[in-house]
Amino acid sequence: MTERKVALVTGGSKGIGAAIAKRLAADGMAVIVNYARGHEDAQDVVTEIAASGGEAIAVQADVSTLNGIPSLFDAAERTFGGLDILVNNAGVAIFAPIADVSDADFDHQLAVNIAGVFRGMREGARRLRDGGRIISFSTSVVGALLPRYGVYTATKAAVEAMTSILAKELGVRGITVNAVAPGPTATALFMNGKSEAVVQSMIDANPLKRLGQPDDIASVVAFLASPDGGWVNGQTIRANGGFV
Repeated sequence: MTERKVALVTGGSKGIGAAIAKRLAADGMAVIVNYARGHEDAQDVVTEIAASGGEAIAVQADVSTLNGIPSLFDAAERTFGGLDILVNNAGVAIFAPIADVSDADFDHQLAVNIAGVFRGMREGARRLRDGGRIISFSTSVVGALLPRYGVYTATKAAVEAMTSILAKELGVRGITVNAVAPGPTATALFMNGKSEAVVQSMIDANPLKRLGQPDDIASVVAFLASPDGGWVNGQTIRANGGFV
């Protein structure tokens, strides 16, 4: 009998993170659903997984803090005996021209999007079981280089660089390290503050003439986390329907 894999999804209570947690559970993994705030949303994900015959727990931790990521690995080891899959999904985006970005907004994006992912990668390098997977999140805006996205894009470019390097460092242990870079995806976070005209313009710019759905992104993560994805390593996959 194959031993059940254990996955940790940071920012797993909503949107893409919630879709990933549900998909990995459906694929037979035990899942730690991390959240910083919004306990009820995380518990709803856990309840849905359990109702479908899966196994999951919700664990609160702020990945931008020094102890956030280690506490999540501790929970995985305490509850399930170890960790095989790390999905660095948690992230924040604050859009403004570079000239108008406050120090607080700059620091917050770096704390979550770079420091949080770095600590996830570092802890994963130290504590993931051999043959594991590290999957982090970038953005297709790294290719589009849009105005108002300067700091956010810079944080995700750093994720892509660390991904490529860590893949070379962990290959000897059979651990693959990849990133997924979604394009416009229909989540509450994406829709917030956008007019119908802006959303429609993004739909029109996509060759497939629609926004991505959280399940579209979850399917890519599920592939990278599966045995079928074992020969993909050190890559950033732009899951965007051809947007850029």
